[in-house]
Amino acid sequence: MESLHYLLMKTHSLFTKRVMTEASRAGLTSGQPKVLEYLTLFGEADQKTIAAYCEIEPATVGSILLRMEENGLIVRRQKAGNRRSLYVSLTDKGRDAAARVEEIFHTVEADAARELSPDEVQLLQELLNRLCTGLQPNANFQKEKESV
Repeated sequence: MESLHYLLMKTHSLFTKRVMTEASRAGLTSGQPKVLEYLTLFGEADQKTIAAYCEIEPATVGSILLRMEENGLIVRRQKAGNRRSLYVSLTDKGRDAAARVEEIFHTVEADAARELSPDEVQLLQELLNRLCTGLQPNANFQKEKESV
């Protein structure tokens, strides 16, 4: 059996390629599906929050948002009392694109998990959540602190 790191990287790569192949057919570019999903889940947000959640560098998110704005998927505006940050929200066209992204994610997930039972899918989600928690920047420091 392959190593865990190899399987995680290979799975991520294959999944991302499938998603981006379908997303590009819908006129989307790299990073946009994540941003659309975030805005669907959480609504209006500032660029920094979107970048942190999507695990994308803030400068890169700026480029992604600029392209999305030019394509009419999002609008950016200031909120009263906060002139520093621009808040991003979906347009009607953006909501349509987000619905398409949701279909793409669902289809690719279903294809990837077709050999797994529903219980195995749930277990896999739980295990991946635990792996993500273990990889958080402060996770090891917190464990060490608790054991002292």
